Amino acid sequence: MLLVNPLLDLLQPYPFERLRTLFDSSDGVLPAPSDVTADVPAGKSRPREIKLSIGEPQHETPALIKAAVSANLDGLASYPSTLGIVALRESIAAWVARRYAVPLPDIATQILPVNGSREALFSFAQAVIDTRSARPTVVCPNPFYQIYEGATLLAGATPAYINTLAHNDFELDFASIADSIWADTQLIYICSPGNPTGKVMSLSTWQKLFELSDRFGFVIAADECYSEIYFEEGNPPLGALSVAAQLGRHDYKNLMIFSSLSKRSNVPGMRSGFVAGDAALIEKFLLYRTYHGSAMNTVVQAVSIAAWNDEAHVIENRRLYAEKFATVTPLISPHLPCKQPDAGFYLWAQTPIADTDFARDLYHQQNLVVLPGSYLARETNGINPGAGFVRIALVPSLEDCLEAARRIAEFCQSRELPPAETNSSDASLPPVQEKASDAASLPLPEGNGSGAVSLPPLQGEGRGGDGGNEPQARAKQ
Repeated sequence: MLLVNPLLDLLQPYPFERLRTLFDSSDGVLPAPSDVTADVPAGKSRPREIKLSIGEPQHETPALIKAAVSANLDGLASYPSTLGIVALRESIAAWVARRYAVPLPDIATQILPVNGSREALFSFAQAVIDTRSARPTVVCPNPFYQIYEGATLLAGATPAYINTLAHNDFELDFASIADSIWADTQLIYICSPGNPTGKVMSLSTWQKLFELSDRFGFVIAADECYSEIYFEEGNPPLGALSVAAQLGRHDYKNLMIFSSLSKRSNVPGMRSGFVAGDAALIEKFLLYRTYHGSAMNTVVQAVSIAAWNDEAHVIENRRLYAEKFATVTPLISPHLPCKQPDAGFYLWAQTPIADTDFARDLYHQQNLVVLPGSYLARETNGINPGAGFVRIALVPSLEDCLEAARRIAEFCQSRELPPAETNSSDASLPPVQEKASDAASLPLPEGNGSGAVSLPPLQGEGRGGDGGNEPQARAKQ
């Protein structure tokens, strides 16, 4: 008998594992672009694959970053420190002050480099959750980035979910969580701009959250990895540190933000980011990370300085995304109702049939990969808020995104699929659909009416992995 941490059995399969199983389910063999023509209209060859399912930036890595890598290879001869070199912390602190219009953070106590936001979001829960309490709880938005849930479970806590629904413009309804759940809450994960909706939290929503944190004493983990992808120069998304400063919370009590170069600077393979906020939290997180062995590579630290100090490449990156959204959204929305998000690089599009059926059939006929929204959410209060949606990541070139839009239109027309209808009384619910034939569908946890759930062990399923070659796993989002 293998003796391992039993909490591992609570982990749900990662969305991309489920997607692979979904694509395998019709014939047991993953179709290859070169030799499979199943579901392809007569007289047509199977087109090349286009992947719009995983949030992996595909714009070219800036030349200044490549040059910095070459110039700093001597750093491989040194062990890195967990705290990070002074020059990197100074660079990050200066960027934080510029970006969020806040006083310069203390580089000794309020800034900590991390190996990308993914690992930090996970390890943070391990550092802050106190399992001595009767029912430690972590609140997450729903749909959500699955690392939040995995971090919660492996920290020995119980997840509670806040459904973000279309009829409420994907706002976080904090009132949907009972006071009894808030009283047990030790941590809340927030993602703004949101994944997958692109929703940016307003000042009033942040103010409500800070009031709840003060009342119940929980920590706020603000995932801001999409903060630098927006569509109007000079009008960036509101950030948690900015709000805290506006509200006079200059010590950032119980607040930690998580930021990353991956999407901002098109370096997802570099694994470089930082956390900033409450000095007391950073002190404990640094202690945890010292033992965890998560110091940033010295070469990566040097390269990160060059990236944080430059905005020209970030402005160009935003221009490319803005061009894609302005061009592609009007072509997709007549078939799959969607709108340009507040920020980020996802379209959150409604489907005219079950999201799993849509994604599977689109892949088999058009060799186009999108992610079923139901794989990004958990059923809570009788609703899976991702059902009836697909997440479309506009990360490839404009040409590929335009080709993808053409294939979506062709697919919907060939199947005579009408556009998904938005129910004005509750647009969060998908239209009436045929029963999904998702062979990967799992018995997901049910809500207890207050947003908290209990997760039973899953039998016979692969465990949540790291995100993958689509539809295998890959790194963050």
